[in-house]
Amino acid sequence: MTVKRRPTGTHHGDLRNALEQAALALVQERGPHGFTLAEACRRAGVSVSAPYKHFADRDALLASLALKGYQEQQRRFRAALSTSTDPAEQLAAFAAAYVRFAAEERALFDITFLAGLDTTRHPELAAAGTALHDDLMPVTSRITTTPDEAFDLLVQVAAAAHGLALFQQQAMLPSPWNNPQSVAEQAARAARALADQHARP
Repeated sequence: MTVKRRPTGTHHGDLRNALEQAALALVQERGPHGFTLAEACRRAGVSVSAPYKHFADRDALLASLALKGYQEQQRRFRAALSTSTDPAEQLAAFAAAYVRFAAEERALFDITFLAGLDTTRHPELAAAGTALHDDLMPVTSRITTTPDEAFDLLVQVAAAAHGLALFQQQAMLPSPWNNPQSVAEQAARAARALADQHARP
């Protein structure tokens, strides 16, 4: 997602988008907890009363961005799943796409997973997460024998990809391997290994 900076005081034809872009830029700089709604207004070049036409508070603004994060993940993950008909390779492609999303859309990744948003207040986020689950369960179900095993495999592959994405972001891997391409390959290998462990006899 491209973040466009707009000079302070410029009129906005799309206030909602301007506030989202300002918040995204602030998250890139400071993390999802490092700014106020008033700062987002200043960055967007609008009055501090402006956001209430669209967002009740800062969490509502972040929730809107989190939803965009889920939608971008779904787009990427569906594209990854379409690259193969073999379920183990589909999981490998999903894990690699997960790592690439974290590296290429760091602010959206941080908002989606680290902002601590209350899904009871923002049920659209829970629904978006369920949609990702619904895309992936048919894949893991082709490898395993029961729904519980399919869910376990999905959780393990996603957890491996998530952990590796965080390792790469925090430079916790040795330098030759601490880059998005290498970590994506590691995530794909982990997914294949997990699929092999869960494969039907």
